[in-house]
Amino acid sequence: MDKNSAALYKKMQTEVEAYQTLKKSCIKMVEQRALLESQLNENKCVLDELNLLGPDNKVYKLFGPVLVKQELEDSRQNVGKRIEYISKELKSSSDTLENMEKDMVKHREAVAKYQQQWQVAAAMK
Repeated sequence: MDKNSAALYKKMQTEVEAYQTLKKSCIKMVEQRALLESQLNENKCVLDELNLLGPDNKVYKLFGPVLVKQELEDSRQNVGKRIEYISKELKSSSDTLENMEKDMVKHREAVAKYQQQWQVAAAMK
């Protein structure tokens, strides 16, 4: 392998490694996003249940092994804030995932380009 072919091969390998690393990160991000979505759905269900309660109903929150009485409105606000926070995290996660996918496309295109150049260089030998 001449110097030009070796350099192209090295560049191609670097791009492949970057792509694989990005793909692994992308998989982790998708798993994290799925967890956030399930938490969001769970909290929405809790808020729906809290909205069904009247002012005379009692609400308790589990703190370790102890149930502590909470005000209904405080519970609604806490769950609402949780939903808001999780929604922001989901948006951030979606944006990060979108950027990762764009970067993956760039790396894939670079690999294809270097692969073609390497094949041309190898054929010219």
